[in-house]
This record gives sequence, structure tokens and C-alpha cells, in this order.
Amino acid sequence: MTWRLRHQGSPQSVRNLTFEQIVQGLRDGVLDPTDEVQAEGDAIWQAIENHPQLAEIAEEVEPRIGAKRTDEATSIDMNALIDVCMVLLIFFILTTSYVTAVQKVVPLSGTREGKGIRVVKAAEVKNKMVRLQASHDPGGKLSIRVENQTVDAVGADGSVDSEKLASSLQPFLSGGERKTEMLLDARDVTWGTVIAIQDGARAAGIQKVHHLLRK
Repeated sequence: MTWRLRHQGSPQSVRNLTFEQIVQGLRDGVLDPTDEVQAEGDAIWQAIENHPQLAEIAEEVEPRIGAKRTDEATSIDMNALIDVCMVLLIFFILTTSYVTAVQKVVPLSGTREGKGIRVVKAAEVKNKMVRLQASHDPGGKLSIRVENQTVDAVGADGSVDSEKLASSLQPFLSGGERKTEMLLDARDVTWGTVIAIQDGARAAGIQKVHHLLRK
């Protein structure tokens, strides 16, 4: 006599099984007592635990199946946690390395190690340096003045346009009175604005930037 087997309520089934194969499947834990079987000649599907020929065997193996499931439910799989920790560790290492790599160090030539603040004389400023002032007007708008003349070096977003600033500085870096240094008075602006101004000055050909300090 052959048997058919399916999971509870499943439309698919396995055919041509023997009674011994079903019993062995129960004892090995491959089959569940709630799986349904239909013996040759049966009119309906019945759960293994309810079938007259298999009910006693199902009762014998069911306690062992329940105990096995309880053990599996209380176990903890640490693999997923370890994977997440590794991803976070790699992320923090790369982030720290990136921040260190992109830090921009802007040298301040106004100081010398062991000699304090350098004092610049008026004649030296007049002959060698381009004077640039950066400040905010009462409305909060950035204003840039080169040799006491306001220049168009501020972009539409209110930040320094390094290309426009370089163009405004070009006339002072050519001709007989060519200047290669700049005296920057930018006490009331952000450090990002100072960096943008220095970038524009370098692009124009300024070799050294001095920061003005007042007593």
C-alpha cells in the first residue's frame, strides 16, 4: 500500500511513499505530526497524529520533537551581531582617516616660533603688500575691500568667490610695483571665509599672507 504526504493545507504532495518511510521520517524529525497523509483507499487527508495507523507512533516521537524545538528557540546566533560590529568598526576607521586626510592647515605667517608676533612697518606694507579687508556690513552681507576699494569678489550665495578675488588682485601683482605678499584684516569673518580668501590670493600669485592683529 502506498501513501501520499503533504504539509498541512499544502496543495502539493509527495506520492508513492511506504508506511515505513513515513514512520522513519517521524522518528528522524523530518516529518511533523501535523503533516497530513492519505493512505491508498482513504477518502480524505488526515494529520499524522490523527491517522489510526500512525497516531501511536506520533505520540511517541512528539515529546522529543517539542524538546528539540525548545532548544533551538533559546539559542542565540551571534554571527549577525559580529557582522554588524565589523561594519561599524570599518566605518569609524575610514571616517577617522578621511577627516585627518582632508584637514587643511593654513599657515599664519604673522608669528615666528620663539620670536612672538612679527611687527610690520608701514613702509614694508606699502612696498610689498596688498592690503585686504573682509568684514560684514550692518545687514550681515560680506564686503571685501582691496587697498580701501570695494571689489566684486562675493558670490550670489554670499560667500567668497575665489576666482573673482584672484582677478581683483591681478593688477597689484604686475607692473613695476609688483607685490607678492598680502596683509589680511579679517577679524570679524568666519574661518571658512579666511580660507577662501587665501585660496584666491594664492591663485592670483600671492606668495605670503600676513594676518593683521591689533592691540
